[in-house]
Amino acid sequence: MSLGDRPQNVVLQLQKLLSHFHKGIADIRAAWRSLSPLLSSRSFRHLLPPKRLAFVEACLIGLVSGLAAVLLKQGGGMLGTWRIQSSQQVPAILVLPAIGLIGGCLAGLLVESFAPEASGSGVSQVKAILERSPVALNLRVAAVKLVSTILVMGAGLPLGRQGPTVQIGAALANTLSRWVPTSPDHRRQMIAAGAAAGLAAGFNAPITGVLFVVEELLHEVSSLTLGTAILSSFTGAVVSRLLGGLDWGLNRDPTDSLVVFTALDIPLMLFLGVLVGVWAGIFNLGILGSLALNRRFVKLSLPLRIGLAGLVSGAAIALLPATFRDNTGLWGFLSSGEADIALVATAFIAKFLMTLLTYGSGAPGGLFAPSLILGAALGALVALCSQALLGIGDQTTYAYAGMGAFFSAVAKVPVTAIVIVFEISTDFNLVLPLMITSVVAYLVSDLIAKGSLYDELLKRNNLQPASEPSQNNELLATLTADDVMQRQVETLESHLTLDEVRLAFSRSHHRGFPVVENGKLVGTISQSDLPESSPSSPEKMRLKEIMTPQPVTVSPSDSLAEVLYNLNHYKISRLPVTDGRHLVGIITRSDIIRAEFDRLTVQLERSKRVGVPSYTVYQTRAPELGRGRILVPLANPNTAPMLLQMAAAIARDRNYELECLQVIRIPRHQLPTETPVRTARSRRLLQPAVRLGQHSGIPVHTQIKVSHDIAQAVLDTVRERHINLLLMGWTGRSGGGDWIFGDTVDPLIRHADCDLALVKLGRPDPESPEACPLPLFNRWLVPLSGGPHTKRAIELLPALVSLSSQPKIQLCQVFDPENTTRDKTPLRDAKVFLRQRLNCPILATPLLGTSVAATIARWERKKHYDAIVLGASGKGMLERALEGNIPNAIAQNCRCTVILFRSARS
Repeated sequence: MSLGDRPQNVVLQLQKLLSHFHKGIADIRAAWRSLSPLLSSRSFRHLLPPKRLAFVEACLIGLVSGLAAVLLKQGGGMLGTWRIQSSQQVPAILVLPAIGLIGGCLAGLLVESFAPEASGSGVSQVKAILERSPVALNLRVAAVKLVSTILVMGAGLPLGRQGPTVQIGAALANTLSRWVPTSPDHRRQMIAAGAAAGLAAGFNAPITGVLFVVEELLHEVSSLTLGTAILSSFTGAVVSRLLGGLDWGLNRDPTDSLVVFTALDIPLMLFLGVLVGVWAGIFNLGILGSLALNRRFVKLSLPLRIGLAGLVSGAAIALLPATFRDNTGLWGFLSSGEADIALVATAFIAKFLMTLLTYGSGAPGGLFAPSLILGAALGALVALCSQALLGIGDQTTYAYAGMGAFFSAVAKVPVTAIVIVFEISTDFNLVLPLMITSVVAYLVSDLIAKGSLYDELLKRNNLQPASEPSQNNELLATLTADDVMQRQVETLESHLTLDEVRLAFSRSHHRGFPVVENGKLVGTISQSDLPESSPSSPEKMRLKEIMTPQPVTVSPSDSLAEVLYNLNHYKISRLPVTDGRHLVGIITRSDIIRAEFDRLTVQLERSKRVGVPSYTVYQTRAPELGRGRILVPLANPNTAPMLLQMAAAIARDRNYELECLQVIRIPRHQLPTETPVRTARSRRLLQPAVRLGQHSGIPVHTQIKVSHDIAQAVLDTVRERHINLLLMGWTGRSGGGDWIFGDTVDPLIRHADCDLALVKLGRPDPESPEACPLPLFNRWLVPLSGGPHTKRAIELLPALVSLSSQPKIQLCQVFDPENTTRDKTPLRDAKVFLRQRLNCPILATPLLGTSVAATIARWERKKHYDAIVLGASGKGMLERALEGNIPNAIAQNCRCTVILFRSARS
C-alpha cells in the first residue's frame, strides 16, 4: 500500500466510525422518543420513582459515554498511527508541520462553524452548566467535540483526550436526561454522572470519575450524587475496557511492585512537591496568560490560530527525538527509567511550552494528560539528579509521584490526583509518596495561583454564575414541600358514591380532593372528572371508578423546584405530599405564590418566637400503621391518664397513632444539644402511654425533648412528625399580661399547623383540690356558633362519648333577646349529624342572653354538666374568644371539664 493510500483509508475508517456513532445515537433517540408517552405517564412514575429512575439512567449514560470515549480513543489512535508512519517514510520536518497545520485548521473550522462551546478542555463548560450558567451542552456539542478532538490528536497537538471525554459524557447525559420527564435538579445530577463516566472511561479509572465529581464539579456528597456517579463511572469504565482491548489487571500479583520508597526518600518527596507546586502555579498562570494573549493580540480566526499552533508543534516535534511523536506513550517512557537527564529536561520544557501555545489557541483538547506528562518529567528529573548526587531515588516511583502532584496542583483536587495515579499504576505502594507530593504541591501552587484552573477559566470566559442568586431561585432552592404544604387536607373515601362526591364538592370551595382508602392515598378527583348528571348516568357509581389512580406525589423533603416542575410538567393544579404511603399534606399553585410573599415575614416572626430548636434525647417508635397522628404532651401525672384515655378514644375512632411527648426545660443560657439531663422521671411519665399501646393495639410513639420553651418543643414535634391533632391539658387559668391562655398555649394556638384541642379537666367534687384521674363523662354541653370550627369540634364527639356509660348530649345556641331573627340551622344540622352516629339522647335548645359566656356558665351550673365542648377559629380563640370572656368565665365559674377546639382548616 502506498503512502498516498493510507490517509484515504484512515479517513474512510474514521467516516465509518462516525457514521456508526451517529446512527447509534439516532436509533437510541428514536427509540427513546417512542417511549416518551410511557415515560411521561403517571403509572411509569409510580413504577419507577425519581431515585430509581436516576440509577437506571446513570447506567445508560455510562454505557453511551463509554462508547463515545472508545470511539475518541480509537479515532485519535488511528490518525496518530498514520501520522507517525508518515513521518518515517517522508522527512518529518515536512510532513509533521503540514499535518499539524491541516488538522488544526480543520478542527478549528469545525468548532467555529458548528459549536464554539467545544473549544478548550470542556471541564470549565461542564462546571458552568452545573452552576446553572446558560451554556450549550447537547448532542451537537458532543459530536463536534468528538470529531475535532480526534483531528487535534491525530495532528499531533500536545493536548489530551480525557478532558473532552468529560464534556462529551456530560453533553450526552444532558441530551438523554431531556428525553426523560425529569426536573432540572435531576438533570443536573445526570450531567455530573455523565462527566464522571467520561473521565472514568478516558482513564479507565472509575473511582477517579466519582471523586472528580465530588471534589471539583459539584462539591457535594449525597446518596443520589454518589449513587449515580458510581454507577455511570463503573459502566463507562467497563465499556472502555471491553471495547478498548485493555487488560483487566485482575491477575496482577500484589507483591509484584515497581515502587521503591524508603524513609530516606521522604525529604526528596517533599522537595519534589515544592518543585512541582511552583511549576504548576506557573503553568496555570501561563495557560491564562496564553489565552489572554491570543484574544488581545492575535487577530486571526480560530482555524488559523489552531492551525498555526499545529504547524509550530509539528515543527518542534520533528526536531526532537522520535519518542516525542507519540503523545500517548510519552508518560510511560518517562516513568520507565530509560530516559537520561537531558532527554527528560527536554521533554519537560518542550511539553510545557507547546501546551501553553496550543491551549491558548483555543484548540479542543484537555489538560489532564499534559499535566501528568509534565509531572512525570519533573519526578524523573528529581530522581535522576538524586541518583547522581546521593545515590538514591527510583525514577519510576518519582515519576508517578510527580504525575499526581502536578495534577493536584493544577486542578486543586489532591484526593482525585492520588487516586487517578493509583488506578493508572494499580500499585498500592504508591499511595504514601503520592500523598506527600500531592498535598505539598497543592499548598505551594495555591500560593502562586489561587484556586482551580477550571474556576479561573470560568471567570475568564464570563461563565461564572451570578454572585447573588435571584430571590425566586433562592426560594425554589431553599424551600421544601414541607415548608409550603397545607397540612390539613380534606379527603374523600374511595367507596363514596357519585351522589356523595357531588355533595362534597357542593359543600367545599375546593375543586379537587385526594382519594384515600384505609388511610392510604390511592388517587385524586377533580370537579372536571365528574360525569355530567343525566337520567341515564349511574349515580351509584363509586368514586374509585372515576378517580385518577396512582397520582403524582412529592415527599416533604422535595425542593420547591421539584414541586413546581411536577405541577407544570403534568399540567395539574395540586400535588399530594406523602410520607411513605401516608398523606401528610397538599400543595397548590396558590401555596407557592403565598410562600414567596410570606417567607420573610414568617421567618421574622419565628425568629422572635422560637429561639433555639429543641433537641430529642430519647424516643421509641411503634409500627406506623395509622391514618394520622395525635400528639399528647404529658407533664402532670394526675392529668396524664385522662388525656391518654381521650386521645386513645379519638385514635380508635379515626385509626390514628399516638405521639406522646415529654419536655425537659432548661435555662436559656444553656444549649439543648450540650446540656446533660436525667430522663428517668420523664420515662416514668411516658410508661402509661406505652402500656396503653400494648393493651389497646394502638401504635404509640414516645419521645423526650430538651428545650428552652415547651411551646417550641411541641411545635418542632408537630412539624417533624406531621401531627394531625394536638391534644393537651390546660389549667383553665388565663396567662396574665399579654398572654390569654398562657405562655405555652398561646404560641401553639397561633402557630401549630394542625387541629388543637385544649382540655381543662374539671373537679366534680368541690372538696377535692385535685382533678379526678378518670372523670365520668355522661352529660355533655355543646354550645354552637355555626362556624366551621364548631362543626369540626362536633366531629370529635362520637369518639369522646365512647368514654361515657350513659351519655346525654345537650346542644345549645345563644341568641340575643332583642334579635328576632334567629337562625337555628346550626342546631338542626348538628343534631342530624350526631343522630346518624350516636345512639343516645340528643337535645337541641336555643338560649337567650346578652352575653354568650355568661349564659353558658349559668346553664352549666343549673344543669350540672360533666363536660363542655367549644369550637373556635385560631384568631377568635385568642383575640375574640366568644367576646373575650370564655377562658375566664368558663375556667373560673365551671367545675366541669372544658374542651376548647381550634381547627387548622381555614
